[in-house]
Amino acid sequence: IRGMHFQSTPGQAKLVRVVVGKIYDVAVDIRPDSPTFGQREGIELDGESHRQLFIPVGFAHGFCVLSKEAHVLYKTSSPYVAATEKGFRYNDPEIGIEWPVKDPIVSERDQMAPLFKDLEWA
Repeated sequence: IRGMHFQSTPGQAKLVRVVVGKIYDVAVDIRPDSPTFGQREGIELDGESHRQLFIPVGFAHGFCVLSKEAHVLYKTSSPYVAATEKGFRYNDPEIGIEWPVKDPIVSERDQMAPLFKDLEWA
């Protein structure tokens, strides 16, 4: 699982596409003034269907690989800036993402990410 990541100000939109393999892709609304703040949506993407997912500014993004391997491409609205990257725990109980994998491989960084409720949304 690649945990729930996002860029703080100015934010970053993404167009996600899988060219090889299959993933379960998740977006979570992190806009504090939004009526859907904290809500999530998940979709399967694969290299055969050619479907893509647009993730607007103000949403966190994460995914898990459902095939032996996957090649995932992002087109982004702005360059990656490490200093503005943030994230929250992939298994955050408040968000309740139902990842369709058993015994996931998760980086130490994603395992140690803060809980959603502990992030500052200024």
